[in-house]
Amino acid sequence: MARRTTTPWTIPLSSLSTTPGHSQDVDVTMPAPTGIGDDVIGVREGADVAVRGRIDSVVDGVLLTADVTAPVHASCSRCLTPLDHDWTTSITMFFPYDSSAIRDDAGDDELDIIAGEEESGDVYPLCDDGATMSLEAPLRDTLAEMLPLQPLCRENCKGLCPECGLNLNDNPGHHHDVTDIRFAELQGLRDRLLNQTEDQTEDQTEKGTINDVDKDDGAKD
Repeated sequence: MARRTTTPWTIPLSSLSTTPGHSQDVDVTMPAPTGIGDDVIGVREGADVAVRGRIDSVVDGVLLTADVTAPVHASCSRCLTPLDHDWTTSITMFFPYDSSAIRDDAGDDELDIIAGEEESGDVYPLCDDGATMSLEAPLRDTLAEMLPLQPLCRENCKGLCPECGLNLNDNPGHHHDVTDIRFAELQGLRDRLLNQTEDQTEDQTEKGTINDVDKDDGAKD
C-alpha cells in the first residue's frame, strides 16, 4: 500500500464515494507554487491562492470544477503602471483512478469526461495512495497559462515618452522638437549657407552705406 503524503496542495478524498454521482465541496486556500510568471507579471511564491468549487465522482475517476483566485503582480508593458490585483479563472480537471490512462504522447487520444454534461479539461494523476489529489502542478499550469504576455493598463495605452520617460497617458500633448539625425549634416550645411548669405548681405549693406556717404561728400564739395 502506497504511503500517504501530505503537502500544502493536498486535498483528501476520503469523504468522497467512488460511486459516480457523488460530490464533495472544495473551499481551500493554498500557497502559490514556484515558477508562475516573472518580475513583469506573475504570482509570487507562497501567495494565498483560493480554490472554490467541487469534486465529482465520475466513471473512471474524479472531476474537479472550481474557480481559482490568485493575487497577480504586474506592470503595464508600455507605461509601467502597476496592475496588481486578484485574478480569477475557472478550471476543469480530471484525475483518473488508473494513472496509466494518462498519456504523454501528443498523438494519443485524449480522455473524454462526462459529468452531467460532456466536458473536457486537463488530466492529472491522483497521489500514489489514490485517496488524495495534489493541486501543486494544476495550479502552476493554470496560473501560468492565464498570464498575458504583454499586460496593458488599457488597450490604447500611449506608453512613455522615448525622450524623457513621461507617461503619455497623463500628458497627451507632450512632445519634443527633435531633429532627425539622418538629416543632421544637411541641417548643418543649411545653417552655414544661411550664415554666409547673412554675412554677404551685411557686407553689401556696409558697402552701399559707404558709397552713399562718399556721394554726399562729393556733392557738398
